[in-house]
Amino acid sequence: MRRVVVVGNSGSGKTTLSARIAAHLGAPHIELDAIRHQAGWVELPDDEFRRVVDERTRCERWLVDGNYAVVRDIVWPRADCVVWLDLPRREVMKRVVLRTVRRVVLRVELWNGNRERWVNLRSFDPERSVVAWAWQKHEAYRVLYRGLMRDNPELRFVRLTSGRDADRFVDGLCR
Repeated sequence: MRRVVVVGNSGSGKTTLSARIAAHLGAPHIELDAIRHQAGWVELPDDEFRRVVDERTRCERWLVDGNYAVVRDIVWPRADCVVWLDLPRREVMKRVVLRTVRRVVLRVELWNGNRERWVNLRSFDPERSVVAWAWQKHEAYRVLYRGLMRDNPELRFVRLTSGRDADRFVDGLCR
């Protein structure tokens, strides 16, 4: 594996797993959220987002984490493996709520000066709340990635359905 994409619902552990795999591969970790979300949560326009992702994925080794369809046609043809974190909804929700509370309370900077806000815990609007987004998108991501696995037989897909699966996968890379 030299060029890996890690996908999955918000809160599934994409960034954590990606950092572990990137360290093993000795590859740069390209977090799509960090590119997309500029200061003040302003989204980088699609054309600029695509340009930056195109530029960063032209090298020999990389690890991309994120679900952005707008750059899938750039990233996936260059990848040799897609790792799909497909954890149960209850596990995803536990993780995303705990992560969001920690980030809000500790004022953790995510990217480009952005921090999560209390509204992420109170709002039911998925466009304003990562918690609501994770709940609403869970089944949609399952349908999407099952279809993409079927429609991209040339790509190696690894579907991980638990934290234990993820640990075993990384341990297997280290052998």
